[in-house]
Amino acid sequence: MNGRDAKEEEERRMNIKEGSREMAIALLACGLDSKKCILFQQSHVPQHAELSWLLGCLTPNNWLESMIQFKTKKEDGTLNSLGLFGYPVLMAADILLYGATHVPVGEDQRQHIELTRDIAIQFNNYYKKDYFVPPTSIHTTFQRVMSLKEGRKKMSKSDPSDYTRINMNDSSDLIQSKIKKATTDSTKGVSIDKENRPEITNLVEIFASVTNKSTEMIVEEFKDSGHAAFKSALTVALQERLGPIREKMDSLRANPSLVDSILEEGAETARRIAINRMKEIREIAGY
Repeated sequence: MNGRDAKEEEERRMNIKEGSREMAIALLACGLDSKKCILFQQSHVPQHAELSWLLGCLTPNNWLESMIQFKTKKEDGTLNSLGLFGYPVLMAADILLYGATHVPVGEDQRQHIELTRDIAIQFNNYYKKDYFVPPTSIHTTFQRVMSLKEGRKKMSKSDPSDYTRINMNDSSDLIQSKIKKATTDSTKGVSIDKENRPEITNLVEIFASVTNKSTEMIVEEFKDSGHAAFKSALTVALQERLGPIREKMDSLRANPSLVDSILEEGAETARRIAINRMKEIREIAGY
């Protein structure tokens, strides 16, 4: 490995470490209590990879080829490794290793839970033992948040434009700017109409989700309002909801050793559980 390669590899490793810590910070800031849940990095528990290999031996290729994300990546030419092809099996291992029965996911992950159920049943049938409980997905009222610029496109961190999304650490001024520039339409007032008014519908659902109000209540309040007044109220709602989260994130970023210790303690607990579970699974599989 030459000097340039070594530098790039070090940068990649640091990005993974910092990205993992940032995700933990976001989860903790949103309210996860490390005393009530187990928060850890998956890569720090090697039993995930071991179970993934075993489950992969029982998963037909055509199941993976039917995955929507596989088809998308194949079409755009980004499916270029076994890791990407078999990633859904690893996700199944993440769930089944701990005997999870209910999994909170977004709408775009529903198919992954269905695959996990199929893999669990396949394992049970193959070894003639009801060991894995096929998990059930849990969905929030609003299962998918759409782009602030295109109401038919999912909001995504990978979108080149930061103005397509609201980040949890956005400043109050940036939130105001993003909502002000969010796409709407020429019809006065607000209403729920995903077919004809996808952008306004998306903003109504965002408003409802951060205020714990129903979309009907939001529509009733702003049905005769101009878009500027509606956006102004939405901005305040987002600022009030995300402000405390942003402050908590800033506090945790200032104490990275605390976050790292939470992740390590979580990994130790997870490893103990995973070791016992894999011992049982090995006995069932006969190795």
